[in-house]
Amino acid sequence: MAKLNVRKVRAAIGRGPVAGPARVAGPTYEGGAGYARDLKSELFLLAVTNMVGEQTFYEPAAERDERYSRLVRAAAVADPDWTGRFLAWLRTGANMRTAAVVGAAEFVKGRLEAGAPSTGENRRVVADVLQRADEPGELLAYWMSRYGRAVPKPVKRGIADAVQRLYTERNLLKYDTASHAFRFGDVVDLTHPGPAAPWQGDLFAYALGRRHGREDLAVPASLGVIAANERLRADAAADPAVLLDAERLREAGMTWEDALSMSGGTAVDKAALWTALLPSMGYMARLRNLRNFDQAGVADDVAAQVAAKLADPEQVARSRQLPMRFLSAYRAAPSLRWSWALDQALTASLANVPALPGRTLVLIDTSGSMHSGFSRDGTLMRWDAAVVFGVALATRCAGADVVSFSTGSTVFKLRKGESVLKAIERFRAEGHFHGQGTNTATAVRKHFKSHDRVVILTDEQASFDGSVSDAVPRDTPIFTWNLAGYRLGHAPATANRWTFGGLSDAGFGMIPLLEAGRHGDWPF
Repeated sequence: MAKLNVRKVRAAIGRGPVAGPARVAGPTYEGGAGYARDLKSELFLLAVTNMVGEQTFYEPAAERDERYSRLVRAAAVADPDWTGRFLAWLRTGANMRTAAVVGAAEFVKGRLEAGAPSTGENRRVVADVLQRADEPGELLAYWMSRYGRAVPKPVKRGIADAVQRLYTERNLLKYDTASHAFRFGDVVDLTHPGPAAPWQGDLFAYALGRRHGREDLAVPASLGVIAANERLRADAAADPAVLLDAERLREAGMTWEDALSMSGGTAVDKAALWTALLPSMGYMARLRNLRNFDQAGVADDVAAQVAAKLADPEQVARSRQLPMRFLSAYRAAPSLRWSWALDQALTASLANVPALPGRTLVLIDTSGSMHSGFSRDGTLMRWDAAVVFGVALATRCAGADVVSFSTGSTVFKLRKGESVLKAIERFRAEGHFHGQGTNTATAVRKHFKSHDRVVILTDEQASFDGSVSDAVPRDTPIFTWNLAGYRLGHAPATANRWTFGGLSDAGFGMIPLLEAGRHGDWPF
């Protein structure tokens, strides 16, 4: 009997955060064996993919949102510390704005309904998730639409804490608009925040007067930005050309939306106006307006400055944009002068995708259910996200085979030196989006050739074509990247079978940890 010339069994892999029982809990939506997760795991996978109010292929928006609310309420009672940290990370780390705001409201509701004692965590969780100045109003709007006008004290106090941090002159000019049901004045009126400084007290009073339409409302001397804004508006009404003064635009906290509205149809040269606005525009505003820059005819030297900022890795990291945002911008921009910058930005946004040794089989689910939108403008689908992460991971591997699968499957050939963005667009051009069933186990069995690992990017709604988990040897790890957050998944959370989730690159960093026999923990 051979003692040395034998295949060595890989070391036992570490423990991942997503867990659940090994027994089948019911069928997936496509009839395959479905495995449930524990409370925290189901909540995590749903939250990091949930755009709130958005229809998915198998789950109506109302049912999905209700499941999310129910899970948050239960987790808030079972483990308030974990749930509070998770919701704060969901807003700041995963950049899931609406899901975090809704989650904070449901956290408080769940604990109040259960009669759970509070040591300030309800107030703290609300304050922690509110990171943008329009979000206090959004949380109030959600609470009142769902639970009525009686807002509990922890919600009011948490909102008041956030208001003290977020309400500034520039934020009032940007976010306190008539399109919002709850204006800054409404929030101040309902939550009674204490001003952090005298100027903020003046700002609160001004916001109240503005909300109630006081015609005699005067701008206090302490609010210099608002005063400059009013002067610029008055001057622009007489001569729109004053809007071409970049310094005045900056001093007045003028948003690009307001400046465009005030400029009139042809009264001001749009290229000159965009050029004047650019110094005071943030990263996301620039990214959103590439099409407008092109249509206005912004000069190439100005465009080069915009592109340099978009491509800067530090700016990308600070912006916290999800990788798919850069793909969406690339598809929306008419000209090619943004392509290099957007490719660099997309690559920088995927900095956490690890370099993996050995050979990796990357399977990208392009079934019909993955043709489900998750961007409000309808330009991006779940399979776009799968391709972004799948191709990015494959380009970092020492050796990788990329397969698009549905009922059938096709191999996507990587090209040496090809950029991630170019490869993503070639994936689409070559017809690798199939749009049929989800024969996951069949695809794994067909394409597995003694790879060191298998990575599957999918919504996990596998067809009844065999066990995904048993499609490769037990000592070969399968890493599933869940992109939809449905209740049941295609494999149990057992040794060498791990599930991650989300629309950012953060979770991929757990792959080398788990392969080294270490434990992967929650990313917060």
